[in-house]
Amino acid sequence: MRLSWKARRRLSILVLVLGLPLYVVAAVSLVTFFDRPAWWVEVLIYTALGILWAFPLRWLFLGVGQADPERRDGSRE
Repeated sequence: MRLSWKARRRLSILVLVLGLPLYVVAAVSLVTFFDRPAWWVEVLIYTALGILWAFPLRWLFLGVGQADPERRDGSRE
C-alpha cells in the first residue's frame, strides 16, 4: 500500500515533531549507560546516531517538500 503525498507529508511532520525528540532522548540515555567515554568517542556516537535515524525513514521524506504531484495548478495544498 502506497501512502499519498498528503499522508506522507503529515506523517513526516509527526515524525519530526514527536519522533525525533524521543529519539534524541533515547540516544542520550544510551550514551549515559557507558562510563563517560572520551569526548571524541561521544562525538562519534552522536554523529552515527544522528545519521542513523534518517536511513529507515528516507522513503517518507522524499518529495515531501515538492509541490503535490496530483495537483495540476502546482500549489502545495
